[in-house]
Amino acid sequence: MAVSYARQRAALRGLFDAAVAAADPARCLPAWLPEPARGRTVIVGAGKAAAAMARAVEDHWRGDPEKLSGLVVTRYGHGMPTRRIEVVEASHPTPDAAGQMAAARILDAVRGLTPDDLVLVLLSGGGSALLAAPMAGITLEQKRAVTKALLTSGASIGEINCVRKHLSAIKGGRLALAAAPARVVTLAISDVPGDDLSTIASGPTVPDPTRCADALEIVKRYGIELPAAARQALLTGAAETPKDDNAGFLRCESHIIATAQGSLAAAATAARALGFAPLVLGDAIEGEAREAARVLGGIALSAAAHGVPLAAPCVLLSGGETTVTVRGSGRGGRNGEFLLGLALALGGNARISAIACDTDGIDGSEDNAGALLLPDTVARAAAAGIDLRARLVENDAYNVFAALGDLVVTGPTRTNVNDFRAILIEAPDSPAEDEQ
Repeated sequence: MAVSYARQRAALRGLFDAAVAAADPARCLPAWLPEPARGRTVIVGAGKAAAAMARAVEDHWRGDPEKLSGLVVTRYGHGMPTRRIEVVEASHPTPDAAGQMAAARILDAVRGLTPDDLVLVLLSGGGSALLAAPMAGITLEQKRAVTKALLTSGASIGEINCVRKHLSAIKGGRLALAAAPARVVTLAISDVPGDDLSTIASGPTVPDPTRCADALEIVKRYGIELPAAARQALLTGAAETPKDDNAGFLRCESHIIATAQGSLAAAATAARALGFAPLVLGDAIEGEAREAARVLGGIALSAAAHGVPLAAPCVLLSGGETTVTVRGSGRGGRNGEFLLGLALALGGNARISAIACDTDGIDGSEDNAGALLLPDTVARAAAAGIDLRARLVENDAYNVFAALGDLVVTGPTRTNVNDFRAILIEAPDSPAEDEQ
C-alpha cells in the first residue's frame, strides 16, 4: 500500500503560511504610519518587502496624497503596482547597476529638504544588496566580488553587513545624514537575529556601532580579498561610519514593525488550533545550517522518545538565519541544507516531519522558499538512488528535494522575517501516516 503524508504536509505548510501572514506589510505597517508633515513627504526604501510596504503607505496615508512622492527598490520579481511611489527592481543577493542607480536617486531625493519635511524610510531584508552605493574609490564590480565572497564564506549576516556598511556611501547611517535637517522616520521589517536596527538593510538611517577595525578583522578571519582602495580606507579610518554622537541623527526615529518572533508566535497559535503543543526554541538561531540541524534533530528525537522538552503531539518552532559554507558544486539554500542535515540526523523517524523555508519565498538564490521533510524522505531518497550524505557534502539540497517532489514554491511573498522552521512530532498512538 502506498503511504501519503498529506496531513503532515498541510499542517506544516499551514504553520509557514501563518508565519508569513503575520509579517505582511498590509497587516503590520498601517498602525506605525507617522502624522503627515507640514511640508513634503518623501518615501524611500529598499528590501524584498519594499514594494508591498510602499503600497501599504499609499493605501493608508492620512495626509494629502498629492504631497507623497518617492522611490523604493526591491528584488527582481518582487514589485507590485503603486500610484505615487516609484518601484524599481534590482539584483539580490549581489548588487547590480540598477541597484546602484536607485541608491543614487534615493540619495538625491532626500537632499535639500527642510525641517518641515518628512522622509519615511521603508526597510526590509535584502536592502543591503539593493542599496548599492559603493564608497569612493571602488567600483560596482569590486563591491560585487566582495559581496559574493562574504556570502559563501560562512560569515554571519551581522559580519557581512559590518563590511558592507564600511564600503558604502549610503549604509551605516549615511542616508540619515543626507536627509538632515528633515525629520526621518524608519519603519523596518526585521530579517536579522536580534532585530538590530543597525544590521537590518545595513542600517542606513541609524548610528553604526561597528568600526573599521571590526570590518578588517572580519575580512581577515574569512580570507576575503579587498580592493586596495577599500583596504586603505579601512586602515586609515576614512571609511568610518557615523556614530550616535552625530547631530545628523537628532531628528531620526526608527520602529521595527514585524519580527521573526512575531511570526513564530503566529505559527504557535496556528499549531495549537491543529492540536500540537508549540515550543519556540528561539528567533535568532545562527551557525552552520547542517550543525543547527543536528542540534534541533536531537531535541526532536528526545521529544519523540522521552517527552522532553515537550510531550508529543508537539511542534518545535525556530527562526533566525543559519549560514552555509559553500564547498561543493550543487544547488541549494540554507533551508534546504538544514533539512538535508535534519534528514540524516533523524534517520527516517516515523513520527517526525519538518518544514524549513525563508519567509521571503526565496531560499538563498533559488526559486523555492524551502522544502518539506517527511518520515519517508530517507526511504524515498534511497529508492531513487540518492545518497543524502554525498549530496550534503556537495551542498546539493535543492536537487534532492526537487527529485522527491518536496520543494516548497511560493513565489515572492513581499515580506521577510528570515528563516522559519517547524519540526512536527506526532503522538505515539496517532496515525502518523494515512494509507491510500
